[in-house]
Amino acid sequence: MSAKRRRRPENVAGELFVDDSCIDCDTCRWMAPASFDREAGKSRVHTQPDEPEQLLAALRALVSCPTGSIRSEGKLEQLPEAMAGLPAPVDGPVLHCGWHAEASFGAASWLILRESGNVLVDSPRFAAPLVERIEALGGVHTMVLTHKDDVADHARFAERFGARRILHAGDMGPGLAEVEVLLEGSDEVQLAPGLTIIPTPGHTAGSLCLAVDRTWLFTGDHLAWSERRGALTAFPEHCWHDWELQRASVERLMAQRFSWVLPGHGRMVQLPPAEMALALADCVAWMASVKPAGHAPTAEPGG
Repeated sequence: MSAKRRRRPENVAGELFVDDSCIDCDTCRWMAPASFDREAGKSRVHTQPDEPEQLLAALRALVSCPTGSIRSEGKLEQLPEAMAGLPAPVDGPVLHCGWHAEASFGAASWLILRESGNVLVDSPRFAAPLVERIEALGGVHTMVLTHKDDVADHARFAERFGARRILHAGDMGPGLAEVEVLLEGSDEVQLAPGLTIIPTPGHTAGSLCLAVDRTWLFTGDHLAWSERRGALTAFPEHCWHDWELQRASVERLMAQRFSWVLPGHGRMVQLPPAEMALALADCVAWMASVKPAGHAPTAEPGG
């Protein structure tokens, strides 16, 4: 084993382990909490999976680790079955792609199955097993890029599936010149019945959310559930543009009806719409009390 990839001593004994190349992106911890948690600033295996479903969840996390930091002492015969389980069903037409990309600091991406054409929210890693599964599910008609940080392999997915990409012009930058649709301004955009793009600047100048069927809200790095706070939250230490503008953008979401928040970083959450409205109001009030101290390093938020 390379000296740069040593088994972390915080792992419990057993076959699976996290090595010290972990970047603390939180992917494995929310994908397979029965096996992974955080200790000494990085992920570790706290319990070796001993049930079939626990093992498959842990192996899907292994596949999805953006830096390949989850490793095994031996051969993993169940790995093909785990890979075949991605994208993984979440709720209704929503699937979690897995295969997180290091270029996006391990951000989650989501596939929405639609009769009029599937929608990919942000970009996972362009991995052959995932691409084949997405193709079997009907491919990708549209890619919604919530902001410039989590675009990863967007160009390869767009080329492979002939998908049109949508991005707000406020986030135009290197590697994005070929994006097919650039949005301007702050008005909501109706992509199709049940698909609404809501500009939510703040985290970046061009951050946006995608609301689907008054049920699912895809938020990029604008808004997420925090296990640490037990509440909806934004990340002041990772606000690259304007915190007060981001607070106003979270407040704007109070006019929407939804019961799911599905972010790029942070945790997803499901709440009844009335409770979600209260959680949003609490988040806005909390954000008003926070005064970010300038821009943070380039790492993205965890859970």
